[in-house]
Amino acid sequence: MEQFFEIGKITGTHGIRGTMRVFPTTEDPTRFERLKEVTVEIRGKRETFHIQKVAYQKQMILLTLKEITDINVAELYKNGRILIPDHDAIPLEEDEYYTRDLYGLKVVTEDGEELGELTAIYVTGANDVYAVKKGPQEKELLIPAIKDCIRKVDLEAGVMTVKLLEGLR
Repeated sequence: MEQFFEIGKITGTHGIRGTMRVFPTTEDPTRFERLKEVTVEIRGKRETFHIQKVAYQKQMILLTLKEITDINVAELYKNGRILIPDHDAIPLEEDEYYTRDLYGLKVVTEDGEELGELTAIYVTGANDVYAVKKGPQEKELLIPAIKDCIRKVDLEAGVMTVKLLEGLR
C-alpha cells in the first residue's frame, strides 16, 4: 500500500468559489506550486483533486482545486489533511530523515545502554529535539538533534545511536 506525507491542513475557505485556506505543515510551502494534484483525507476517506491555482496570504496557502468550485462543497473538507504520495516527496540529503520514520526507533548510547524509544519530536528554532522514554511512567529524556549527539540512524534495524552530552540526563 502506498504511503503518504501530510503537507497541509485545510483550515477553512476563501471566497465563494471553493478556494481553500491551507495551513502548510511542510518545510517548503512553495512545493504546492510544483504539484499537479493532491489527496485530501477527511473522516477516514481519501479523494484526489487536481490543482488549478496556488496563492499565498500571510502564512496560509490559498488552494484552488479544479473539482471544487463552490464554497459549500469546500466547507465539507474543512479540517481535512492534504497528502501527497511518497514519490512526490522532496528528496533527502545525506543524514536527513523523514520525521515519520524516526518515531518508534530504539535509542541506545554508543556504549550499548538502552535509553528507550523515540516518542516525540519537538521543533525548536535552532534544531529539533528528540524525546525518548523507556516506559509510560518514565520521565522523557530530551536529546538535541545535532551531529554531536546523534551518531547513527539505522532505519532498517530500527535503532538510533546517540552520545549523551554532559548535563542531558
